Amino acid sequence: MAQKTNKTEKEEIVKVDLLDVLLDEKNTAPIYMTDENGRQLKFDQVAVIPYGDEDLYCILKPLTKLEGIADDEAIVFKVEEDKEGNAILRVEENEQIAIAIFDQYYNLIEEAEKSKKKPATTKKTTKTTTKKTTGSKN
Repeated sequence: MAQKTNKTEKEEIVKVDLLDVLLDEKNTAPIYMTDENGRQLKFDQVAVIPYGDEDLYCILKPLTKLEGIADDEAIVFKVEEDKEGNAILRVEENEQIAIAIFDQYYNLIEEAEKSKKKPATTKKTTKTTTKKTTGSKN
């Protein structure tokens, strides 16, 4: 009789520079944060959006169930620095800025989809036919 084994995957949490994670296009690992109650929260990165002259925002989708956040919703965070100069995330509470960040994200998605649908340019060739005529002069 074969035995079933229960394998549970453990995720190893490694402290890394937040900006390195956010700006790494190949990164697919979740982002972990701790809330004010010490609860560990897990997020998927959706996008990083520069806004204004120097501000950087990111859109994260909670993988941990959060009160008031539907499964298909995401949250806008502003990237800031703490007293030691480390990058930190703060929920953007200004609704107008959050909407502007989402609008910019949707515009980027739309542009990317348009560029995918654009037909490939083909090299035009023209064929020229010449007729050799012989004639007599009178």
